[in-house]
Amino acid sequence: MITIAGAGLAGLACAYALVRRGAAVTVFERAEVLGATSVARFAGGMLAPWCERESAEEEVVSLGGRAFDWWTQITPVHRRGTLVVALRRDQPEIARFGRRTSAYRTVSGAEITGLEPALAGRFDHGLFFDQEAHLDPRRALRDLAAEVQRLGGEIRLGSPAPAGVDLDCRGIHAALPCLRAVRGEMARLHCPEVEIHRTLRLLHPRTPIYLVPRGDGHYMLGATMVESDHAGPPTLRALMELMGAAYALSPAFAEAEVVETGAGLRPAFPDNLPRLEWRDGTLHLNGLYRHGFLLAPALAEAAADKLMERRDENPREFRTA
Repeated sequence: MITIAGAGLAGLACAYALVRRGAAVTVFERAEVLGATSVARFAGGMLAPWCERESAEEEVVSLGGRAFDWWTQITPVHRRGTLVVALRRDQPEIARFGRRTSAYRTVSGAEITGLEPALAGRFDHGLFFDQEAHLDPRRALRDLAAEVQRLGGEIRLGSPAPAGVDLDCRGIHAALPCLRAVRGEMARLHCPEVEIHRTLRLLHPRTPIYLVPRGDGHYMLGATMVESDHAGPPTLRALMELMGAAYALSPAFAEAEVVETGAGLRPAFPDNLPRLEWRDGTLHLNGLYRHGFLLAPALAEAAADKLMERRDENPREFRTA
């Protein structure tokens, strides 16, 4: 039996990787409701390795490229690309973003209108990353948990993990040196008057914003990055930035209903890259930062490799749950 602490994105991804290899797995989750305490519920769900390269290491691109096929086996993945735009006063941001990224083509204002008619006349040019995709994070977590259970894994909700689990995936709640919190704030809008088909990124020197369609006129708008461990509701400043960005994309968003706001703490190490490390006999997977859905598949498979190898070499070490 392999035991896992945390039924958030990392814990469920690892459980899935393990049960597919025939391992007996039990996941312990202190929350009574799946995903209730997971920062993943506030994620954009973007599978955007080439866009993320703008501020991340090349490792994010190479590892993230595995995410598309992995998630497609579990939950709907919408591979419609990412459209990057900027207001006229912020045009230098487009050039800067292009210099730091790849796998895109430059699109004119007319091409932007062809891709997203709701943006007609709003932007002169942009960048289109046609290979990128997005998914619905909350549905993805539910679908992932269902697959774990279908394949024989056990998820114990309302059950804090016992001491000495085999794998710790508790995110910001794990006691790891150098782990820090990066706060992200978001809003969910309902605006049937606007029809957007793919992820949009609006560049700004201070706070770049993204908008992800969720279907039926619903959109996820995010997300700030603040070096803070404050877990309270979004601030007025953050919401003003988010709402202003939505209006800049299309004035029709002025009539949008704000159906939810939220804030979560992303776990990150100093280099903003995830880590797999053994500590006192427990394997820790942590530090997914803002790349959770993109990097979880590769890290989960790597964690499964390590745990299966150890189980085969030392079968008596593994606990019963």
